[in-house]
Amino acid sequence: YLANEGVAVFHEDTTLLFDPLFRNDFGIYALVPDSTREALFGGAAPFQNITAVFVSHYHGDHFDPADMLRLLTQHKTTKLYGPQQAIDAMRDAAGPNRDAIFERTIALELSYEDGPQVIQSGLIQGEAFFVPHSGWPVRLTDVQNIACRVTVGNEASVVHLGDADPNLVHFELHREQWHQHSTDVALPPYWFFNSRMGNQILDEYVRPDRSIGIHVPSSLADPAKVPADLRDYDLFTKPGETRKFASSPE
Repeated sequence: YLANEGVAVFHEDTTLLFDPLFRNDFGIYALVPDSTREALFGGAAPFQNITAVFVSHYHGDHFDPADMLRLLTQHKTTKLYGPQQAIDAMRDAAGPNRDAIFERTIALELSYEDGPQVIQSGLIQGEAFFVPHSGWPVRLTDVQNIACRVTVGNEASVVHLGDADPNLVHFELHREQWHQHSTDVALPPYWFFNSRMGNQILDEYVRPDRSIGIHVPSSLADPAKVPADLRDYDLFTKPGETRKFASSPE
């Protein structure tokens, strides 16, 4: 766990990052510790081999254009998958002679009701789904929020939902695609857990073996402050904490 909705996933020689670099905590959420940020930029353990980065949407508590440019400059084979809004912001922030970076950025240019966009690169395969930002249909309807299901080598699959709105209608649109592949772990925003529809979405559409809530306010790092309706769920609350999803046969 990096912070807020930032998560690093490690499978054999593949490392995936989700929403890893941002600078705004809005006075509510944890920021990525400075030591972790420097390890990310410098390729120090355990971030020596960052294969791909996935950005859910362009908000200051999820994505910083300058930081992402720095990361891709340091990691010269890493690919970035993100909404067009985020990539446009990177282009605005980039100076001259940065074209090589944008050869490794893949725009997830999706709108509501579009079918999922296929992700395929080496051992990585998956789908990107447009799911409206929480607050739909009243607030933040102009935000491209992208949920990604990413599978490595047909072996390990993770779903990151960004700031998805927990309404069944968004997932019913693509029921068939959600059901095509299994999911080992889902990373939903924590409000899916205290929402009837949110839990139904996880149970009937995403169908992961395990879920961990993200975007949890930093105040809930104190277990005594976790509301009663969230206490039975697994939450990422402390930057640096980990979960193991597979064990060797022995």
